[in-house]
Amino acid sequence: MSLGNEYLKIVQERFNSVKSLGDKTINQLPEEDLHWKLNEASNSVAIIAKHLGGNMISRWSDFLTSDGEKISRNRDQEFEDDISTKEEMITIWEKGWKTLLDTLGELECQDLLKNITIRGEDHTVLEAIERQMAHYAYHVGQIVYIGKQLKDDNWESLSIPKGNSEEYLQQKLKKHLS
Repeated sequence: MSLGNEYLKIVQERFNSVKSLGDKTINQLPEEDLHWKLNEASNSVAIIAKHLGGNMISRWSDFLTSDGEKISRNRDQEFEDDISTKEEMITIWEKGWKTLLDTLGELECQDLLKNITIRGEDHTVLEAIERQMAHYAYHVGQIVYIGKQLKDDNWESLSIPKGNSEEYLQQKLKKHLS
């Protein structure tokens, strides 16, 4: 396997991992919590999910052939909390992730050094992938943080629960040695 193909495989796994953190958080939240925000300057989980969906559809549709900031995108509208149901929010979220993951799955090693544009600025495909990974991880981290605050003691950990690091390590080592 070439280095480029290995990178594409790994980056798809990483995007799926980031998505999984968001999915697991969203699944823990009741509908009313999706619209909670600390203050007017903050975004709710619903707004962040809507923004991510809009960004992904814009960036990853016709990825190699058109600017990543599509004329049809209304970025400012993504920050209006007009989502009426959890189902509607999940539909937007899933459509964005599907667009991203389908596009990544179609890329080939030789595409990584091709040039694309985002808002008229040139990027290699490799740079664009890394740019979006950072952006999506940042926002999914916000979703997880909001979820943890809202769920408090009822939060179901998405990683190693506090105080269980040594036990987790020992299980991993034991599994690895088997």
